[in-house]
Amino acid sequence: MTTPPIFSTHGCRLNAYETEAMRDLTKGAENLVVVNTCAVTAEAVRKARQDIRKLRREHPHARLVVTGCAAQTEPETFSNMAEVDNVIGNTEKMNAATWGFLPDTEKVQVDDIMSVEETAGHLIDGFGTRARAYVQVQNGCDHRCTFCIIPYGRGNSRSVPAGVVVDQIKRLVDRGYNEVVLTGVDLTSWGADLPAEPKLGDLVLRILKLVPDLPRLRISSIDSIEVDEALMQAIATESRLMPHLHLSLQAGDNMILKRMKRRHLRDDAIRFCEDARKLRPDMTYGADIIAGFPTETDAMFENSLRLVEDCDLTWLHVFPYSARQGTPAAKMPAVHGAAIKERAARLRAAGDAQVKKHLASRIGQQHNVLMENPRMGRTEQFTEVAFDSDQPTGQIVPTVIKGVTGTQLSA
Repeated sequence: MTTPPIFSTHGCRLNAYETEAMRDLTKGAENLVVVNTCAVTAEAVRKARQDIRKLRREHPHARLVVTGCAAQTEPETFSNMAEVDNVIGNTEKMNAATWGFLPDTEKVQVDDIMSVEETAGHLIDGFGTRARAYVQVQNGCDHRCTFCIIPYGRGNSRSVPAGVVVDQIKRLVDRGYNEVVLTGVDLTSWGADLPAEPKLGDLVLRILKLVPDLPRLRISSIDSIEVDEALMQAIATESRLMPHLHLSLQAGDNMILKRMKRRHLRDDAIRFCEDARKLRPDMTYGADIIAGFPTETDAMFENSLRLVEDCDLTWLHVFPYSARQGTPAAKMPAVHGAAIKERAARLRAAGDAQVKKHLASRIGQQHNVLMENPRMGRTEQFTEVAFDSDQPTGQIVPTVIKGVTGTQLSA
């Protein structure tokens, strides 16, 4: 019995975006299972291996292909699994020729990701809800944070030209999408490899000017120290740029930031949050923070914990530190596992308190809510709103917030 291709996606939004591109590349294929892996932590790799075994049991006669960042960084881990037929790299997975010829003899097709100099603007019709579409504008990273394996999975930074990005967004708006999210591995490095070296803010302003029918533009995770003047101008003047920024902060202690090889200090993060909120008072922030980075003392951790309030962060992504072999941090003196777990729990509790404060402050306010399904939508700040009656999916609905239910606003 034949089945259409089955995809299992791990990790970030960019991986999810690329899975949708692979769906187009594999149209017509049968008895194919593709696992698109993440390499951000050792736990992510473990979960990918677990998923592969499960999918093989469920689809014993399918060709099982493993790709993504973990396949790129440690192909031997997956090629040694009896359940796996092919391992292909992050570049190969976006090449139609790869899917037209998956050999039985050459199990691993993973080239040197550092040799890749361009990123194609893969045209997809969006994914997830029909309300919001994601557009890849950048891939790879030129930085070498000591905890991060991702540059070795994604390669050096490459940008999609602005004209290609604008054309795709026009296409998506014509298809009825009311919100577009710009995605990338290191989004604020966009443009550095293009002629004239434009900045991310230039791209944002160009999109908003050339696609006047786009109601909402959102940008995903950014490095605040690399935010340019044009992006600050857009924050201040463009109401169609959504007032929610997810920041790659990672820590709130200067010594830990130095050992992470980050490019900002604690005060830089606080200053950016204050400056952006002065320009856009309704701005909310999310942030990535690592708990228990090697050498982190109790006092250093307290600096990270205080950063949650000092930057007035709302949505936290807390990562208990997990050593990745091949990174400099893996060789640094480790923090005890119990301490890492306890610190991560305290950070999450601080984040929960910030969410409650944010939700309470919304009661009585009117928001334009983009409906993701008939009973749930999101505000401009990406806060979920629950409805007790059906609303038109994909449409923007003016809504007065009446209360709070759990971690959702209620209308």
